[in-house]
Amino acid sequence: MRFEISKVLDAIEGRVCTDPSLARAVVDLAEVIRWQDLDGGRPASLLRLGMVIDALSRQMEEDSVPVYAIVHRALLSDADLTSNERMVVRRWADDGLVEVLDHPGDRMLEVADLLGLPVLTRVRFDGLGGRWPWLGQAGRVLAPVPGAGGPVFIAHVGGGQTPATGSRSPVGAKLLARQWRCPEPGCALFGGGGGGGAFADLARVDRAPAGQPPPTLRNGVPTCPRHGTRLGDAGPRPRTAVLAVRIGGLVRQRFALTENQPVAVGRAPEATGGIVLGQWLNDEARRWISRNHIRLELRVGEVVVTDTSTNGSGVRPNGSMAEPDRVALAPQQSRVLGEGDLVELYPGVQIGRADAMASDAKFSPTSVMAEAPTMAMRLPRP
Repeated sequence: MRFEISKVLDAIEGRVCTDPSLARAVVDLAEVIRWQDLDGGRPASLLRLGMVIDALSRQMEEDSVPVYAIVHRALLSDADLTSNERMVVRRWADDGLVEVLDHPGDRMLEVADLLGLPVLTRVRFDGLGGRWPWLGQAGRVLAPVPGAGGPVFIAHVGGGQTPATGSRSPVGAKLLARQWRCPEPGCALFGGGGGGGAFADLARVDRAPAGQPPPTLRNGVPTCPRHGTRLGDAGPRPRTAVLAVRIGGLVRQRFALTENQPVAVGRAPEATGGIVLGQWLNDEARRWISRNHIRLELRVGEVVVTDTSTNGSGVRPNGSMAEPDRVALAPQQSRVLGEGDLVELYPGVQIGRADAMASDAKFSPTSVMAEAPTMAMRLPRP
């Protein structure tokens, strides 16, 4: 069973991040792990985060929906977690996938405000509406509770049962326009990359570079939330475009494209940070789509696609599925994508800007809990 739980934790690891471009909701991990009523199990379990992430994916009808997790520092030594779970959380912290703080509740609301994200919590935040007016908006604060097929969301603040995003605050927009550096050596959040902690040798190396999280503000000064030190301004942040992969009508993955980091997409790209499609393709699509099928670049705010395949690709202007509208893209040919354009690697395999992509399939998103042993998660009866 230990091996199965490790596989689940690895799957959950792929759904936690502090990248402002990709995170879809904010959670307090110390709160989530103690929702015993979700599975009727032990007092604290990291697997409950996976259950909440699955619920978020089902609600948003997308695969690979990541959450921005805030971690109370005491969780790193919490005896209610297994030694393996504690090691995993420490590794996430060392790799910059989560924030480790003394006061996660304050930071959770700050991140939600700066990034315009919904908050998944059972805390009501009574009396805080004056400071955070968006708390009363529908879908911005949702409580995960037990449901017949796993957790479901109910609104205990503001109404609505669907997670809703808002606009980034003006302060958040200014902070995210710059890059920041922490004076503490090896800072995983603001030090140019993770790997500065005791579990650095366990950090995954196949992940694309993540965007910096927003700094916290202390007396109006950008500050590292983990170390409490003033951050230095390291210049403008590279422009970013958020793209999505849709296969068979279901949005499978979102990814960030920056001006200084082209992204390869294909069946199994060799480049670090490439978008691997093979796990979602049928046999015929796998034969057609090359290992490195296209290369995407962001040039002066424009997304440029270059076909690097053997069989070629197509562009669907404004997302039109009408065959006469399809524009063929020959091998080694490049094209600037319009706002609503989709790149089609194979029928039903499309890539475009995330805000122009929506799922229209009847398939359920892939569960991060698929490998969970049944004795580790005993779902309560409806």
